[in-house]
Amino acid sequence: MLETFVCRRLKPTSLTCCFLLLLVSVAVSMFLNTLTPKFYVALTGTSSLISGLILIFEWWYFRKYGTSFIEQVSVSHLRPLLGGVDSTTPSNSNTSNGEADSNRQSVSECKVWRNPLNLFRGAEYNRYTWVTGREPLTYYDMNLSAQDHQTFFTCDSDHLRPADAIMQKAWRERNPQARISAAHEALELEDCATAYILLAEEEATTIMEAERLFKQALKAGEGCYRRSQQLQHHGTQYEAQHRRDTNVLVYIKRRLAMCSRKLGRTREAVKMMRDLMKEFPLLSMFNIHENLLESLLELQNYADVQAVLAKYDDISLPKSATICYTAALLKARAVSDKFSPEAASRRGLSTAEMNAVEAIHRAVEFNPHVPKYLLEMKSLILPPEHILKRGDSEAIAYAFFHLQHWKRVEGALNLLHCTWEGTFRMIPYPLEKGHLFYPYPICTETADRELLPTVFHEVSVYPKKELPFFILFTAGLCSFTAMLALLTHQFPELMGVFAKAWASYPNHSISMFFFL
Repeated sequence: MLETFVCRRLKPTSLTCCFLLLLVSVAVSMFLNTLTPKFYVALTGTSSLISGLILIFEWWYFRKYGTSFIEQVSVSHLRPLLGGVDSTTPSNSNTSNGEADSNRQSVSECKVWRNPLNLFRGAEYNRYTWVTGREPLTYYDMNLSAQDHQTFFTCDSDHLRPADAIMQKAWRERNPQARISAAHEALELEDCATAYILLAEEEATTIMEAERLFKQALKAGEGCYRRSQQLQHHGTQYEAQHRRDTNVLVYIKRRLAMCSRKLGRTREAVKMMRDLMKEFPLLSMFNIHENLLESLLELQNYADVQAVLAKYDDISLPKSATICYTAALLKARAVSDKFSPEAASRRGLSTAEMNAVEAIHRAVEFNPHVPKYLLEMKSLILPPEHILKRGDSEAIAYAFFHLQHWKRVEGALNLLHCTWEGTFRMIPYPLEKGHLFYPYPICTETADRELLPTVFHEVSVYPKKELPFFILFTAGLCSFTAMLALLTHQFPELMGVFAKAWASYPNHSISMFFFL
């Protein structure tokens, strides 16, 4: 009766497949019945080990690159093979103008800038390396500096002067000793300002020695500047020479002012910076006003600091952490010595306190990484030679030089501690639009990882990324298999019964299929 019923309900091909499945399931069931409990212990333990190794690798990859390895491979390689849409090709040709503008804004905000307060390689960075054995500068950062030097200190007519031709090759050298040797070779021919600059930056082991070399560079640079100034209108070649000589002279004077600041002659440094800004008002690319602000804060000349901010904290000018946080410090200085969070919660904030809190919120929105360094929640490292505005690199550069100024103002850090986290309640999430500034760029983490030594520094990330699905999945899989391994080791016979019952479940399903 059963065979007749099955044959009526099923075609011959389907009947053959079902019998084959039944035979396979019976063979699997017989195989599992012959297994010992040790096999189940080994199976679950191996599964737990493999999933644990995958979890560790996924976590390391996420901490290093900010994404899941499995997700990246599946999107980049498996999705095109399975017929998915390639992420590199536009899915719709009618891209909106808003998206294009947003992309252009993101690229422009991720521009890397020269650090106005960058340290001296020989006298400061190299001394750190000698003491700690760590390299404070990344290859990417030093390569950007080499490009800056070639842009500022060379021109197309350098081949006409032997010393400048040697220095043109020296700036392209990767080996520091080769650069220093080339600078000495250029000085044997004539007094070359750029050769003195290179020696002051890289060979001098103290600030005093660097200052002496910069003074020699100033003497040579002023002579070249006067000569090229008289000939600048005689052709494009002379105009390029004058532009190069101007950059050299401004760089030398700025570094001399920084030497005076580091050697404690702060008033002299302020005078040199003011004179330089008056003499070359159009060269804003060096951001000399940020050096001036730091020196004026050291003198506690807050009225002049406010005057500089009134000139440069303008809506049409690019912002920086120095501008925003210095403005917040001046507002906080007026109320921080008497500020109490308990009293403020009872009576409310006064007008001056509200202005200070708003200034702090404005600064934190521009660069949310700074407060953790000012409040010493994260350890500082030497600032890089280049910074990314609104990024961790800019936060390190600002806090490295300005932490002492915040500590000097009584109660300023307490006010910052009580109010800075309130900024994030005002910013839309997930940051489709900003509150006072443009939306926070998404490229800062990648650029900061190139600029900062991630070997001994954990890059600050904003906004915090959620853990990828595959990390959570592998964590659950590892925990589940580890629990199974433990239960199988402790109760081998009971777990064997469960395994055999689970393995025999397909037999019952196929049998029920036959009878239906």
